[in-house]
Amino acid sequence: MSYAPVVPRARIGFIIPSSNRMVEPQMQRYLPAGIVPHFTRIGMTNRHKRPLPELLPKILEAADLLNDSKCDVIVFQCTGTSMSGGVDMDHHVVEEIAKATSRPAISTASALNAAFTALGARRLAFVSETAEAGHAKKLAYLREAGFEIVADRAVGLAGSDAYCTVPPEFWRDTGLALSADSAEAIFLSCANISAIDAIEELEAATGKPVVTSNQAALWSALRTAGIRDQIPRLGALMRR
Repeated sequence: MSYAPVVPRARIGFIIPSSNRMVEPQMQRYLPAGIVPHFTRIGMTNRHKRPLPELLPKILEAADLLNDSKCDVIVFQCTGTSMSGGVDMDHHVVEEIAKATSRPAISTASALNAAFTALGARRLAFVSETAEAGHAKKLAYLREAGFEIVADRAVGLAGSDAYCTVPPEFWRDTGLALSADSAEAIFLSCANISAIDAIEELEAATGKPVVTSNQAALWSALRTAGIRDQIPRLGALMRR
């Protein structure tokens, strides 16, 4: 008797911060059937925080380990870290991951750029989880990347414990309060928050597309792997 091998439609590898508690459950919840996520962690936030060029060797080591799992796409998933060195440095990190693994690679920052482009959104209402210092670095990246920020707010949560325990309703209400008429999309930033579960309600309330860090990475990774599935509850982006 012969048996057909069980082969996933795609494997997606995620490099996440050691402090992150949201990427894994959100990807496991929302990825379509037959798409297998794999995860590895490195220290890159809080007490491990370093300039992105100094983190690059650890990032490449993590990518090499994910490559052992035959991942079809490698995702460097941390919004603040991927944006921290500016546009050129983010491109360099993505290129180095792809070179080291011979696999397509993306970062949170590159996924967000692709998401806004797919939505035709250049004018953004932008919410970040951090205090002003971290918010300002993301703001600088977005402006360097060519986006106009028409409204923004630094929520100023205390740290990872707060990031991952504030409920989706908080992000819905914050996005709703900030939504400007001239904004073409609402961006709720951070891969360690529950904003992905607020997308549907916030889009319905504002009539604008909503982009979150984990939703954008999921969308970009799937499309990079050639997977065109639409995913209910993840908004206008997942119909692109």
